[in-house]
Amino acid sequence: MKSAWLVAPLLTALVGCGAGESVNENWSPWEAFRERFVEGYFERHPVVAVAQGRHDFDGRLPDWSPEGFAATVEFLKGAIAEAEAFEGLDEAEAFEREYLIAVSDGELFWIETARQPFKNPFFYMHWALDSLDPGPYVTREYAPLDERLRAYIQHARGIPEAAAQIRANLETPVAAPHARMASASFSGLADYLANDVPGVFREVSAGSLQQQLIDANTPAVSALRELAAWFGEQEKLDGGTFVLGAELFQEMVARTERLDVPLERLREVGLADLERNRKALEEACAELAPGRPIAECIARVQDQKPEGGALEGARRQLGDLRTFLRENDVVDVPAEEEALVRETPPHMRWNTAFIDIPGPYEKDLPSLYYISPPDPSWPEEKRRAYVPGEADLLFTSIHEVWPGHFLHGLHSQQAASNFARVFGSYAFTEGWAHYAEEMMWEAGYGSGDPAVHVGQLLNALLRNARYVAAIGLHTGEMTLEEAETFFVEQAYQDRPTAEQQALRGTFDPAYLNYTLGKLMLLKLREDWTAKTGDEKPWRTFHDRVLGYGGPPVPLLRKALLGEGPGPAL
Repeated sequence: MKSAWLVAPLLTALVGCGAGESVNENWSPWEAFRERFVEGYFERHPVVAVAQGRHDFDGRLPDWSPEGFAATVEFLKGAIAEAEAFEGLDEAEAFEREYLIAVSDGELFWIETARQPFKNPFFYMHWALDSLDPGPYVTREYAPLDERLRAYIQHARGIPEAAAQIRANLETPVAAPHARMASASFSGLADYLANDVPGVFREVSAGSLQQQLIDANTPAVSALRELAAWFGEQEKLDGGTFVLGAELFQEMVARTERLDVPLERLREVGLADLERNRKALEEACAELAPGRPIAECIARVQDQKPEGGALEGARRQLGDLRTFLRENDVVDVPAEEEALVRETPPHMRWNTAFIDIPGPYEKDLPSLYYISPPDPSWPEEKRRAYVPGEADLLFTSIHEVWPGHFLHGLHSQQAASNFARVFGSYAFTEGWAHYAEEMMWEAGYGSGDPAVHVGQLLNALLRNARYVAAIGLHTGEMTLEEAETFFVEQAYQDRPTAEQQALRGTFDPAYLNYTLGKLMLLKLREDWTAKTGDEKPWRTFHDRVLGYGGPPVPLLRKALLGEGPGPAL
């Protein structure tokens, strides 16, 4: 019997085509199938579609009912079956098939195997999945304000039903750390809708739209606050468990990142990289502050604030970084586009710094590198402490912009495969940005300044601690309190940051992917260099890697090295 996905109508083409345009008659059977998959995926993930720039999906929310999840599972299994049935594919199509199967099987793991929609409220907030965040309508100027307001109103009207589905789906009692995170998140979203969104749309003069905004926003805010309160009650019950278990954790890595290695091997390489970075930090601090404690060395580096503040500092850094990439032939910079440095809007200041890159279907929208200022109501000492040190900010700029996420995005948009412009694995996406931090130091950026090296290593150690904590928390070998202490003692984080980072590990077990992706890329570069004989700064390697978009690194490894390339880790 054919699945519902296989008989669904073919809606549109992809990049360069809007909804309702005709299908390209020159497509091969594989290309037509691939485009149909993406359209079917967007139908089931309309918020993802909007984030990618497909505004024919504006205002729509997903079906999070049990029937909706069952239909998604059927869709994904049907896609895998049809992809596996293709014969006679060329090399590029065969690679793309494995990429598509990886995307589908990874999502099946989260929904069907790990049952995250029914156990983990983070499923409804994840950056790569659908969520209730109306960010594109509020912060991206892709259309006139009144048009974006209409889309937001439709989005808000769907929130009460979506909130009810979330509550109905989650098995109780919800694990206390999950409930704590969800209560704060949904409460914060309610405040955002109530306090910030109306101000953004205040300039729309149509009185009828303003009334519709009030009528849609009021029940949406109430539904979110009720959901937050419910999670607050769940936290008091102090029941349930966030632990995936060793078997499921290993399966997570295998199915979402196509890396099938024993858990012991995962743990071993993570601890080895932690030790490597701790030793390098000791050496850098011995050069920077001979005979002084490491904590004092770190404090000295963190006290070197960017001249003119974080925004001006970041702007200078981005110019210097781009020049370095080109003059040192590190990687191709394929466009003249720049990421614009902006102060984070008040409602988005839960994150100290991040980049918002428009999706592949957006036209003429800039990427925005947001940096959050300290709260002006804080005492001067606290405000100064909040501003990142020059070296810390530098590696944030590398991670987010040059040559991290922003450059990755520029290359992805030039990928031969449309599929690669839309989908990317967690380990590749964050692994590339984290790899870029270490690679830039290796390539000579910073001219050997030990203070710069300390900044790079502190960022590396934070990700090392995430890696180790993810395994420890989800095998039951580490308590939440022990994870917090690990961040303090092994990654030199202050206690509040350590608490936040450990808590994240309970609901985002895959946050080991920052270091995991970096390590796989370093191993791939080592093996590729040995095979080709190319020397630093690995320009050809970087361009080849980024040309594939963001596939799971083991698939990329096979594409670059051929059959039997050896272990990915």
